[in-house]
Amino acid sequence: MQNVHAMRPEVRADYERALSHVRGDDAFATRFERFFTELRDPLVAVYGDDPRFDVQWRELLEAIARAAADRAPALRVLDHEREITPDWLQREQAVGYVAYVDRFAGTLRGLRERLAYLSELGISYLHLMPLLRSRPEPNDGGYAVVDYGAVEPALGTMEDLRALADELRAAGMALCIDVVLNHTAREHPWAQAALAGDARALAFYRTFPDRTEPDAYELTLPEVFPATAPGSFTWEPALERWVWTTFNAYQWDLDYSNPEVFRAMAEAMLGLAGAGVDVLRLDAVPFLWKRRGTNCQNQPEVHELLQAFRALVRIAAPAVAFKAEAIVSPHDLVGYLGTGRHQGKECDLAYHNVLMVLVWSALASGRVALLTQTLRSMPPVPPRAGWVTYVRCHDDIGWAITEEDAGAVGENGYLHRRFLADFYAGDFPASFARGARFQPDPLTGEARTSGTTASLAGLEAALERGDALALELALRRILLLHAVAFAHGGLPLVYMGDELGLRNDHAWEADPARGDDNRWMHRPAMDWTVAARREDPDSVEGRLWEGLRRLVAVRRATRAAHAQGAAEPLWTGNDHVFGLLREQAGERLLLLANFTAERQPVGLAVVHERGLELTAHAAVPDGRPPVQEGDVLVLEPYQYLWLRG
Repeated sequence: MQNVHAMRPEVRADYERALSHVRGDDAFATRFERFFTELRDPLVAVYGDDPRFDVQWRELLEAIARAAADRAPALRVLDHEREITPDWLQREQAVGYVAYVDRFAGTLRGLRERLAYLSELGISYLHLMPLLRSRPEPNDGGYAVVDYGAVEPALGTMEDLRALADELRAAGMALCIDVVLNHTAREHPWAQAALAGDARALAFYRTFPDRTEPDAYELTLPEVFPATAPGSFTWEPALERWVWTTFNAYQWDLDYSNPEVFRAMAEAMLGLAGAGVDVLRLDAVPFLWKRRGTNCQNQPEVHELLQAFRALVRIAAPAVAFKAEAIVSPHDLVGYLGTGRHQGKECDLAYHNVLMVLVWSALASGRVALLTQTLRSMPPVPPRAGWVTYVRCHDDIGWAITEEDAGAVGENGYLHRRFLADFYAGDFPASFARGARFQPDPLTGEARTSGTTASLAGLEAALERGDALALELALRRILLLHAVAFAHGGLPLVYMGDELGLRNDHAWEADPARGDDNRWMHRPAMDWTVAARREDPDSVEGRLWEGLRRLVAVRRATRAAHAQGAAEPLWTGNDHVFGLLREQAGERLLLLANFTAERQPVGLAVVHERGLELTAHAAVPDGRPPVQEGDVLVLEPYQYLWLRG
């Protein structure tokens, strides 16, 4: 523990003042001493020379103490439980589901009535897409927040959110919601005060009197939405200044060089923790710090700020975990799980965007070399952290395949990215996909991709044609992708509707507020009439539902799927079959996955050399037993096997 007596007198005074708010709470005092330097040191590194820091530091400590003192008894019990089971999100029993409240159940109260559906699927973690009060549409799907302490009125109230959190907890599910850290809506009270002439509020945002600095930054800044929101700065006539707007003109970037911004966002996090939220998804976290001459992502100060945010939540509400939304290169991505001197001090989870991109790449090409090589070259997951693995999400698929990774397997990165954009838009010969290009670059021809899992995997096209064989292959592709995500280790997510094969929503263009954003095509509303067909084992919905339920059950019985298990992507000797070996707690799991529509052989040596056998005890989550022909294991089209031992 920290040696309190070694503190400087003024720091000791701050320490004692914060403790005075929670006299008699020995657990808080212990946490406060344990994590005090993990909180203070990075803040001093970032703000130590700022004359505003001392006041904000004292206010921050008081906010932490108040949040701890106000914590409900049930949450205090949960704090203790999770302190002694720090891997609660990383266990093989953890399976997540992602949904928009309105598109899934209308309101938070309506969602409470649908919890039995999630329990039936085997869900233990529910991520609700942005539900805090946002500006009227367009609002970037809810990521333009107006009030971090209020729910969007059409969805319910904070009391509804608390009640939902309680019911989820009783049902054995954790609640995750988004906290947008990089920016607020132009309509946020801070921004409105700035527009009204409040200099203190203006200092919450990055603004400039002329184009000198913006032009210097633009030299190295990539564009997030080049087609609909080009550039990273917006002229604001009411301010007579340029405002930094990384994403959209109505989303103003916060200035984290101001310590008051850090303190204000910390209080927002603590408020949500007090409402019973279990996991905070930190949106757009790589963008928090700006530095000229860089892409203004992944700067060292971002990791200092993350460590401080993590420490303050560990002190006040240790049951709450962090999930980083960092869609960056593989080597930058691992940093958000805490590496080097930040090990164990940043996020508990981070999105494995690389895995999502690679499995879709393998599905289109029918080859697994790029998938295998790139995963083999990724840095290991730090202790006490894990991935979030997923097939699809609410966002587009950005084909983040580097020239280095592509070149390592004899591919041209640019040509492969072009191929993937063409393939999943349905423009490549023999493509089974029904997706669309998102934000195409007219100069390079590159584009990101929109589309539901089912439509990208061929289900929409098969149903349109009434082709029974194409339908069978599409269903197998969908389950194959999920089998890889479920076996990889970490927390696997099912995106709303994928368990039923919901296809693209072709009505998205009719909504004037959404007509320029085709990502809404893969955000269809839940069709509960369709969901009722899951009880028919011969229906599309029934087959997918049962296939995913089987995956959930097998994963829960497989200790090697724990996020902390050792993982080794394997060369199987067949460029069409992906192999992954995981080991944890004395158990091994070998995943074999055929990414083609043809039968593929794999030498049994791949199995035997890992100390495994093809036995009746081997897990076969797709229901098809393995076929052995002499010394060769034969995988049927898009077949996957989990072999345990």
